[in-house]
Amino acid sequence: MNEECISCECQKIENMIRHTLWSSGRSRIVIGISGGIDSAVAAGLSAKAIGGENVYGYMLPSDVTLNEDIEDGEALCKKFKINFSVVPIKEIQKAFETLPGYQETDYLRGNLMARIRMTTLYYFANRDNALVCGTSNRSEYLLGYSTKHGDDSADIQPILHLLKKDVRKVASEIGVPEEIIDKKPSAGLYKGQSDEEELGFSYDTIDRVVENLEGNGWKAEGEEEEAILKLIINSAHKRTGPPNLLNTGKI
Repeated sequence: MNEECISCECQKIENMIRHTLWSSGRSRIVIGISGGIDSAVAAGLSAKAIGGENVYGYMLPSDVTLNEDIEDGEALCKKFKINFSVVPIKEIQKAFETLPGYQETDYLRGNLMARIRMTTLYYFANRDNALVCGTSNRSEYLLGYSTKHGDDSADIQPILHLLKKDVRKVASEIGVPEEIIDKKPSAGLYKGQSDEEELGFSYDTIDRVVENLEGNGWKAEGEEEEAILKLIINSAHKRTGPPNLLNTGKI
């Protein structure tokens, strides 16, 4: 995305948010605030589109959430005049420990946390006649770096078409605090978790490879592109609905 196009892109996203909300008959937007750049941009654009008083940001901390993330989330909402609430999910997580055969690994726990958070957001959206705003970017979406029925669920996805580098540009354009823009990307699912370490590539590398693949008809050149293309292919099930006979034309 060209530097000159950033302002126009923001306007297009804001128009899409307004149209989606008004055509749904809803009056508010609910969004999960993490203290990271993706939720900050999605929340900021929503506030600019419909007014911060109509956006409800929920910080849903677990026992591994950093205090600085809560503080950054609160500062972000204050800047954009977004309603801000902190709703801990620790006790909800503990309830799942009573399940027969309950096991806990970083993977299982992280996916459970993502689904608990999204269920909580949908509860508030149902209660308050609102739509849930997603915070996924294209770099993660293509590689399947999300939890089904967790952070990939939403009624509107304003930044899903933006690569991570473009999310950063939009963040600067709309005035997201530098502390959030410069923060090491992390989903905060366990202590010391890093998005780039889990992905196995830096976001700069992912964005460059995705653009190369698109320009080359999705044909990989070299080991790096082959590895990232494999991730894209293997995660295709996350970007399509569940297989069924209605959409196969067999019935």
